[in-house]
Order: sequence, then C-alpha cells, then structure tokens
Amino acid sequence: MAGDGEREAARTTTSSGIPLAQEYGPESVAGRPDAEIGAAGAYPYTRGVQSTMYRGRLWTMRQYAGFSTARESNARYRYLLEQGQTGLSVAFDLPTQMGYDSDAPEAEGEVGRVGVAIDSLADMEQLFDGIPLDKVSTSMTINSTAPILLALYVAVAERQGVPRSALAGTTQNDVLKEYIARGTYIFPPEPSMRLITDVFEWCSAELPKWNTISISGYHMREAGATAAQELAFTFADAIAYVDAAIARGMEVDAIGPRLSFFFAAWTDILEETAKFRAARRIWARIMRERFGAKNEKSLHCRFHVQTAGSALTAQSIDNNVVRAAYQALAAIFGGAQSLHVNGKDEALALPTEESARLALRTQQVLAHEAGVIGTVDPLGGSWAIEALTDKIEAEALELIAETDRLGGAVAAISAGFPQRAIQDAAFAYQREVERGDRVIVGVNRFVDEEASTPPIARIDPAREKEQVASLTSFRAARNAAAAAAALAAIQAAAKGSTNLMPLLIHGVKVGLTVGEISGALREIWGEYRESLVL
Repeated sequence: MAGDGEREAARTTTSSGIPLAQEYGPESVAGRPDAEIGAAGAYPYTRGVQSTMYRGRLWTMRQYAGFSTARESNARYRYLLEQGQTGLSVAFDLPTQMGYDSDAPEAEGEVGRVGVAIDSLADMEQLFDGIPLDKVSTSMTINSTAPILLALYVAVAERQGVPRSALAGTTQNDVLKEYIARGTYIFPPEPSMRLITDVFEWCSAELPKWNTISISGYHMREAGATAAQELAFTFADAIAYVDAAIARGMEVDAIGPRLSFFFAAWTDILEETAKFRAARRIWARIMRERFGAKNEKSLHCRFHVQTAGSALTAQSIDNNVVRAAYQALAAIFGGAQSLHVNGKDEALALPTEESARLALRTQQVLAHEAGVIGTVDPLGGSWAIEALTDKIEAEALELIAETDRLGGAVAAISAGFPQRAIQDAAFAYQREVERGDRVIVGVNRFVDEEASTPPIARIDPAREKEQVASLTSFRAARNAAAAAAALAAIQAAAKGSTNLMPLLIHGVKVGLTVGEISGALREIWGEYRESLVL
C-alpha cells in the first residue's frame, strides 16, 4: 500500500500525470495574450468553432452500433433513431475491417462479433433498409477498407434515388493510427496513403458534404496515451494526410473543410475540457501557419467524441453509467460536434438494447436538463482550465516538433516513436493503478462485497452460417464475367495512379465483395508486417 505522501502526490496530478497546483490565480496565465482565448467562432477557436455553439445547434447524438447481420443491425439503428438519436455510427466486424469475406478461413469465429458483417452490396442495402440516406448522417468506423465501404454506401444511395450532393457523413479512413495503436491495417503505408488521397480527391468533386477522414486520437488514448500524446500524434497524422493531398495536386482549402477528428473523453473533467480547447487552437495554427489555409472552415477542428471504453470496468458495472456521464459532460464542456456515450455493459460485451438506450438518454439529459448548453465555453476563463489548456498545448507541440525532426508521421511510426511513447505512458498509468495511487472505484478501492453480472448481449453462432450462406447465394446470382472484368480493372489501376473510387463503385455494383477487392489489392501491394517495438 502506498504511503500517505505517495497517495497525496497521485491526487495532485491529472489522469495524464500533469501536476496540479493547489490553487490557480491570475498569475497562472500571466503573460498569455487574451487573443489566445478569443471568442467562440473566432481564430484560434479556443472557445469553439461556432459563435453560438449549442445555442445554435446541439451536437449530433450518435450511438456506435453494429453486430451480427445487417438485418439485426438495421433493427437497432431504427430503434435508436426512434428514441431520438440524430446520426448513425456503424461498427463493422473484424473480417470486414481486415478485408476478408465472411466465408474466408481467417474470418471463422469472428463474423458479426464486434460489429456488423458487410460482404456485399446486398448486405449494405439491408443495413440501411428503410433509412433515408438524405435525411441522416452516417459515420462509418472503417479504415483499411474505407474506400470499399464508401463505394457500397454510394451505391446504396443511388438505389434509393439519393443524389451524391445530399449524402452527409464520415468515413474514419485513418490508417496511420492503425499502425500506431489499433492494428486493423492491411497494406503498407504508401498504398494505404494512396487510397486515402483517392477518397479525398474523389469526394471533393462528388460528395461535397462528406467528411473524408476522421483523424483519430481515440484509439491512441485507449491504448494508454496521455492527453497531450493523443493530440500530438493525431495532428502529426493529420499533417501527413494534408501533405499527401497537396502532393497529389490538391489545394489545402479544397480538403481542409472536410477534415474531421475523433477524440476520447476520460473521466478527468478539467483535463479533458482543456484538451479539447487546446486541440482547436493547435489545429487552427497548423492550417494557417504551416499550410497557408485561407478558408476559415479549413481552420476548424471539428471533432466527434466517444467516452472512454478503456475506463469501463467489468466490476460493479453500474459505476460505468456515472463514468460515462461525466466523460460526456467533459466533451460538452469542450465543445464537441458529435458524441457517443458508451453503454455500461461494454466491458463485458456489445451493449444490450437497454444499455444503449440509457447511454442515449444520458446525452439527452445533458442536452435538456443539465443547463450546460445555454452559454458558450462555460468553463472558459477559469484560471485552472486556461492553465491546463496552455500546458497540454505546449506538451503536444513539443511532440509534434519531435515527430517533424524524425521526418514526419510515417517515418516516426517506422521508427516506433509514437508506439514507444504510448507504451511508456500506459505502463506508468497501470503501475499507479496497481499500487493504489490511482483509484478506480470498485476495482482497487470501494469494492462491492456482492456484485452481480446482468444479462449481456450474445451473438448467436448460427448467424455466421446464415451470413456465409447469404454470401454464397449472392455470388451465384451475379454476372461472373462482369465481376471478373471489374476486378481486373481495379488491379490494373492499382499498379498505376488512376483514382480507384469510380472503379470501386462500379465493382460493387456488379457484385464484387469486400474480400475480393481487398484480396486483389493484396496481390498488387502486399501486406504490412509490424516491426516489434520495445
């Protein structure tokens, strides 16, 4: 058990280890120009990207959902929309994320387990059956296969009669963080970056309301990154994507307004609020000073927030309701444009319908009862918040500078720099928990003597067989010659520099599957193999 001094030290740092002063005052922010704070809707957007923020429009309420088959996920989406959800957020199963069809040997036992299985256009049509794609925005958490899933989405919209100009949503499409923290990559970095810029280029002409990428720090934070590391490595990746688009010949202001971000919200309300405020300031300066962006919307750091899955505990899961509510509050204090609140049972399984509804109700209570939307940046001007905002910004900028010295995000990833930094931070945090210096209620302090496990969501193994049978029927019904020709055209284009998006859209329309397209590209580009980082 830690001594009194050690326990006191733990209580005087943020969750990322930033020392906290016993009291903050005017001297805490002395010397900092007032312009650093500014006004909401004005550069550098510390206080918000819109002048009215939630007084003008609430954040989009999304509940990340997807499981088993497209039919079952569609029923969950309809239910959540009926309950007041305002945007869809699609979770795909691991085979779909890794570019394997449901009948691939690599997919066995994983079909529909952590998300919905999508193999073909038939699956995508079922997923959005009865959901008008011109009326809802859809976020798809998909990376290595993002262009293929976007092609499927566009094809479904066309079958619904929805014009491309009306489609609103986001493809995560952020593969660099996969190399850093998550692992659902397929191809080496160079062809992966080519696919991402293909999406940038095509969407800028065809899908004007689509967010072409959601550059994610969430998964880095879940892997153990500090608040400053989360921002730094996310923005380093973003810089690499903008550089790649410019190298393709695109103007920064052609892509800047459609870039978006995805961050985690932990339970440390002061640190998280400060982190989100620092994020806007950092990105605005990167876009103006580094890239010379002129369009004000290019300077806006618009972001989705998800409450911290890694903060959920399997013990005393009702405590997770409280954690998620405070994390959501931090996201709102920080000015998020979109929010997902985790279900209380997600440390055990995918959320049940009841826990998903409760998570949505958490957002609705914050929006309509908690009194936090009536004024912009309600914690702005607090000496503690302003000092923490400055501190997180300074630490993040140091890490971005170090990434630049290493040659940028791709080179830094190859050298293992962000991976090692995150591993070290995760190890330090876990040691604090195991020593008892960092209290986790219900785990290492205040443990319930009696705890019960509620009913949890379970995926029927029979659904995998049904999905495989459906895929077999789909292949049998398509025009095999047209599919083979489309696949050959994709492979030929992959060897050159032609934008692949039109070919992918044509391919899925004539019956190509996610696994077939991914496999064809594997033959051309190979697969990435991670180097051990210690």
